[in-house]
Formats: sequence, structure tokens, C-alpha cells
Amino acid sequence: MDSLTQIVLGIAVAEACAGKELKNRTFLYGAIIATIPDLDVLVGKFLNPLDALMIHRGMSHSIVFHLLLSVPLAWLITRIEKNKINFKKAALLSFLCLVTHALLDWFTTWGTQLLWPLQNRYSLQTIFVIDPLYTIPFIYFLVKVWKAKETVLRRKYVFQGLIISSSYLLLSCIIKLYALHQFENAAKEQNISYSEIIVKPSPFNLILWNANIDTKETYLIGDYSLLDSKPISFQKYPKNFDLQKQLKGNPDFEKLKIISEGWYLVTQNNGILYLNDLRFGLLDDEPKNPRFAFSYQFVQGKNGLHAIEAPKNRKDAKILLSKMFSRLKGN
Repeated sequence: MDSLTQIVLGIAVAEACAGKELKNRTFLYGAIIATIPDLDVLVGKFLNPLDALMIHRGMSHSIVFHLLLSVPLAWLITRIEKNKINFKKAALLSFLCLVTHALLDWFTTWGTQLLWPLQNRYSLQTIFVIDPLYTIPFIYFLVKVWKAKETVLRRKYVFQGLIISSSYLLLSCIIKLYALHQFENAAKEQNISYSEIIVKPSPFNLILWNANIDTKETYLIGDYSLLDSKPISFQKYPKNFDLQKQLKGNPDFEKLKIISEGWYLVTQNNGILYLNDLRFGLLDDEPKNPRFAFSYQFVQGKNGLHAIEAPKNRKDAKILLSKMFSRLKGN
């Protein structure tokens, strides 16, 4: 999730753990500790862009790392706060602020290595990385916590925020299962034989959902709004095996295959090869020249072809959002 949402969740968790002992200083500790897992982005600044992507949400988002880090963090908190909080509670506060960060990321589309050092990445794909309906109510209750002087009221408000935000996550799971059922039915009715299907929400909402379907020769991409009245339709995109062969053995190509978790499409435009991550949708769905939100182009360098992020136009986001909100209203 975005940094603001992670900070808000961290503050709420810290308050629930030690609001009585630390009062409003839980806002400071919760915000700082909940930000730590995303410091892997700073480490990535010293790596090439693809290696930076490969470590993102890796070790720093793992349960093992959180358990180990909670010990020195607890020692530091008890040193700063002296006799106001004991080591056990400070360790619990630290661990929960860290692990809830990773668990919240688990609900999004980008994979999270919760069980590092195992290489598996996990993603429920039920919520977009920015969702105001999750974050804004949370902020409202934390403002009430900040203003409250009585411990009972503080606990009441923070748990109301946690219950409402957690209920929203649960709702996202229920709606996703319903959307998945709709896509599966549509594939069955259209006699589509497939090996795998993934379903994820479009930006900022739980109404419009996108699906990628993996068939033998093509990928099918479709969308479904809870307000739809017509059947779901799918757009076909050939897998372009001949283009993939041109990149076989290329180090950057192999890295991007891992990053995309196998959901990639190689395309060509004006003689330039592109690898597109299908999980994050389209910028332009023109059949002959589709443009994807997460795309890398291969350019010639001293050591052969290497991948760089495909340039985007600021107008792309406006056009994409306009299309999305129009489609959200139903087909």
C-alpha cells in the first residue's frame, strides 16, 4: 500500500498496543516503525532498476526479518521511554507494526515475500495500492484518538478504526470471489479453455475488476463492473513466441519474467521489443499496438540488449482514469 496508509495503520497498531503507556507518542513510533519495511526502496537506489524491483517487498517484508528487528527496536524504545513501557510490550508493538505492514501489502497485486528466505511471493490481489475508502476513515478515527484525553476513549476510537478498516479488507475479498465467479462463468459460456486466471481490482475502487486469462496461444484480458448489465467480453493478445525467442537468455528478460511472476507479454513496435507486465493493466487497448501500464523496452547497449522502463506521458494517466470511471458505471 502507499506510504500514508502504512503510516496510518502503524499508528493504529502502536496505539492499540501501548496507548496507555505512551499516549500520543504512539503516533511517532507507529509511523516510523511501519515505514521501515519500505526502506528497501532506498537500498534499491544503489542497484540497477531491475535488481531494485526484485528486492522490493522481499526480505524487509518477511516475518523472519520482523521478528529479528523487533528486538533491537524494543531495546531502543525502552531506553528512550525509560520506565514507561516494558521490553515485552515494546517488542510486541514493534513486531506488530512491522508485520501488519507486510500483511496489508499482501492484499495488493505486487507479490510479497512473507516467508523469506523462501522465494515465493504472495498476493491476494483484492485491493489497489491506493484506496481512499480504506485510508480516509482510518485517519478520521486517529484524529479522534489524538484529541482524546481519556485512555478508554482512545482505545474505543482506535479499535473502531481497526475494525472498520479490517472489515473493508474482508469486503474486498468477498467482492473479489464474486468477480472471479463472474469471470469463470463468462469463460465457461464462451468455451474458453485456460490454465490460469487472475482477478484484481482497478485503481481506487472495489467496483471495477480486471481479469487475465492464460490460454495455450493467447492471453485474454477482460473487465467486469458490479454495475454491468451485459456479458463479459475478452480481448485476445497473442503470446508472440517468436518475439520471446529473440530475448531468450537475455539477463534482463529473465529478471522481468521473475518480476512479472510469469504474467508477461512481449510485443514489438517500430522495431523495438517490449516486455509488458499484464498484472497492472493497459494504458491503451488498441489491438494492433497495445500499451501497458508496466512496460519495459529493450534498447541496444555496449553489452547487448538491456531493458529500460518505457516512457509514459502525463496525459496517459488522465485518459486511463477517464476510461476507468466511465467503464466503472457499467457496460
